[in-house]
Amino acid sequence: MYTALAERRIICSEKMVLKLGFVLMALAVFSTRGLPIASYETGGYILNNYVQDNFMKEEHENYALFLRENWEKELKLKYQKINVKKIEEGVIYVPIVKYINNRRVKMNVVEVNRNINKNLEIIPKSASANMHSKSRINKIASGQNTIVAVNGTYFKQDTGTPLGALVVNNEIISGPIYERAGLGIGSNGFKTSRISFAGEIKTKDKVIKINNINQPRMMFTEVLLYTSKWGAKSPATKKPSLHLAVKNNKIIAKSTLPILIPEDGYVISAPKEAVNNLKTGDKVKINYSVMPKWDDVEHIISGGPFLVKNGSIFVDAANEKLTAISGRNPRTAIGYTRDNVMIIVTVDGRKEGSSGVTLNELAKIMKDLGCYEAINLDGGSSTVMYINGTILSGSNIKNSAMISNALVVKRKV
Repeated sequence: MYTALAERRIICSEKMVLKLGFVLMALAVFSTRGLPIASYETGGYILNNYVQDNFMKEEHENYALFLRENWEKELKLKYQKINVKKIEEGVIYVPIVKYINNRRVKMNVVEVNRNINKNLEIIPKSASANMHSKSRINKIASGQNTIVAVNGTYFKQDTGTPLGALVVNNEIISGPIYERAGLGIGSNGFKTSRISFAGEIKTKDKVIKINNINQPRMMFTEVLLYTSKWGAKSPATKKPSLHLAVKNNKIIAKSTLPILIPEDGYVISAPKEAVNNLKTGDKVKINYSVMPKWDDVEHIISGGPFLVKNGSIFVDAANEKLTAISGRNPRTAIGYTRDNVMIIVTVDGRKEGSSGVTLNELAKIMKDLGCYEAINLDGGSSTVMYINGTILSGSNIKNSAMISNALVVKRKV
């Protein structure tokens, strides 16, 4: 790899030497004619700019070509005797059928290389503006210049409410649960980590911890925050709680029943003892974020567990409370290489011709495909892959499952 790049730079340098020679000859002629020092210095300035500008131009063009050719060589080595289909500049699709532990498995692999196509965007997309909704993937993907889409986060089957961190354009749609693994997407690369939540309500005399945002209550003791993304009203609670509407850093309403969530505001839903001393008109300051704080990440999609970490298989299903899904199932996974090429995989299962895979088998698949980091997404009946208007993976190709959200790859508008 580095030898090839060096050879290209040598070729580029040889061209530059010839051009530089002509410029130096011209300067030599001018200098023999007794040009003033100021003119000579100007000539040197022009020479420096000429060399720098042309070198950068040729180096850029050759480097872009190098990246494309190098990726194509890597693909040939990785997918020997397998049909690799180019579906967009920087996007390839590979259908694979293989035997894993004596079981026939059908999988679909997509690689997305934004290093050679800067016009590609990778972003989570919800079924609708209402976060308690579900839709089929072809509807979620339609009308968005979408090239590829796969199912995204875990969600409540009855309502479609995302169960886990979902961040779009730096806006937290829903908070994390059990600190499960998530993938951060930036314009130039990716990050992975277990995602947690940090938040607080500051009043004049105390600080109240916020446990999560836009998630169903998991424990009665939790203090939860709801934005208008949740819906019109805060959710009902099984035990008596207080609901406080906040706008412009001021409590504008208080009730033991669900209340309207202000636009550009919040509702705090908490046990009475946690917020009983707060009243309408009180000033409060609310701060929250998902952790870690990635400055160069605009979107986060979560799933879990981890599959590959630092280039090695790493399945932490127990820590993420996901041992119940460790068996052989249809799967969806995402990861990325050291060069920030995204790898998206779906594995069919529960049907004739494909048995599905375990989490450990999926981890090995992702590692063998070159992932430096990889995580599992929702799977089972939710697993589905869409490419250019066609559903290529899933429990029912003609009538795909209803899902809460998807990860889409599209052309920038």
